[in-house]
Amino acid sequence: MRQRILPRFDHIEAERYSPIGSLPIVVLDLHEPSAAARARELADRSLAIVLGYDRPGTCPPIDATAFDLLLTTGPAAQKPWVSVPIARLDARIEGLRHAVTACPVSSASLCQLLRAIDFLPFSHALTTESMAYSMLLGGSEFARWRSDNPAPAPVAVEGPLVDVSRLLDHVTITLSQPGRRNAFCAAMRDALFDALAALLDDPTQPTALLRAHGSCFSTGGDLAEFGSARDLASAHIVRSLRSCALLIDRMGERMEVAVHGACIGSGLEIPAAARTLRVIGSAFFQLPEVHMGLIPGAGGTATISRRIGRHRTCFMGLSGLRITAATALEWGLVDAIEPVP
Repeated sequence: MRQRILPRFDHIEAERYSPIGSLPIVVLDLHEPSAAARARELADRSLAIVLGYDRPGTCPPIDATAFDLLLTTGPAAQKPWVSVPIARLDARIEGLRHAVTACPVSSASLCQLLRAIDFLPFSHALTTESMAYSMLLGGSEFARWRSDNPAPAPVAVEGPLVDVSRLLDHVTITLSQPGRRNAFCAAMRDALFDALAALLDDPTQPTALLRAHGSCFSTGGDLAEFGSARDLASAHIVRSLRSCALLIDRMGERMEVAVHGACIGSGLEIPAAARTLRVIGSAFFQLPEVHMGLIPGAGGTATISRRIGRHRTCFMGLSGLRITAATALEWGLVDAIEPVP
């Protein structure tokens, strides 16, 4: 249905176009004459998520800053576009609309955060993400998800959480909980942080590789711990002080990460901070947090958007879809795909 440009966008009208209103997402046909003006109006005066779509696949010139997502049927489109086969376009739009309607607050928080951190230094972007993440941990959408998905029993830790080895001036850090699919519990995060901090403090300035044992790099945060923090303000402080993504970024060219298998949530957010990110064999990438009433909380809104832009990061977050290694390479999410040695 074609939507008019509002002749008067007052405060009451603006609330309709928000997570607490009836229109948390607005879908615009980019070939409608009013689309560009309406997108700018919504971006400037509402909290609605703005999705633009290009059915002919021509990728028309537009002001991308007014949009949160941009879909096109054109193949292998350049950033900020997400290419969707024409036969799947309507289903993809409806899937995004459903996702936003199901979790409007976390969806809007993701989009607002991605817009904001375009203008922030990396470290400030991580801090801002952490504050938003703590806020959502106390929200009703996450509480509903946690009620529908009770915390599983913790899986026992066997052996070291992280292995560190050194050969001359090169250090290898390996996530070493294959039985837990290298899920990032607080203890594993702390062990990785300590290993990275030691590298940064080492006066010999060694190079380093981060990798993982087992069938995958990491399935992300440990679901048994999700929502267990009682002091969400203090949790934000701890999260900010012990950010593995921040330390990997500070390693600069000295650090590379090699991933394989599932790279979900923090299992993507942390590796994406590296200057060089390689896939060994095959892998897939996924951000499921919005569907849980949350947003990425291990740095992903900064690390991933810095690689692929906020529009594609928004698509990953709202859709929750798996991104193949081939698409990740095309987008610049990873730097290379290499065979298993």
